[in-house]
Amino acid sequence: MDQIKTGRFIADERKKHGYTQRQLADLLDISDKTISKWETGNGFPEISLLLPLCCELDINVNELLSGERLSETNYKQKAEENMVNMISETQENKRKIIVECMICAISVLAGVTLILLSGLLNMDMWLRVLLVVISALIIIVGISAAVILDIQAGAFECPNCNNRFVPTTKEYVFSVHTLTKRKLTCPKCGKRAYCKKVLTME
Repeated sequence: MDQIKTGRFIADERKKHGYTQRQLADLLDISDKTISKWETGNGFPEISLLLPLCCELDINVNELLSGERLSETNYKQKAEENMVNMISETQENKRKIIVECMICAISVLAGVTLILLSGLLNMDMWLRVLLVVISALIIIVGISAAVILDIQAGAFECPNCNNRFVPTTKEYVFSVHTLTKRKLTCPKCGKRAYCKKVLTME
């Protein structure tokens, strides 16, 4: 799915219906900033908003996902393409999570090994300090890369309103978490809760 194309389509249909971003946002009970994010391709409507948005713009979900009006002849083809794209997105995000785990494990293992070597081997103090610094850098870079991949892989779902969103890097890093959930503030309902990791934005 092309978020930029979908965003332009939302903007075009909104204007055709004579809505401002604020008016459409009020109809959907969200902020106009959210509409702006959709229209610039920096976000996508959550599942609970797909049908209300389509209803207000007089389009169907398949057209929204395709980013264009569809004729009856190519409706089925586009529906199949959208389904394939969603499956591909899920698989890609699974791969990102696997790579993220591998990077994190390898960097921590390499860093700890260097620290142990610096303590066990007979060497000058400056070399020992250098090894410790290098090992710390390896761990920091590895974990940072894993964090970036994890943020990019899917989204988090609010248990209160089912909104799916991507947190800021700062909020992600400093949030309390379990293996599959993070305590985050939902940008839609404003409630702070343990949000479940999901593989797609839709």
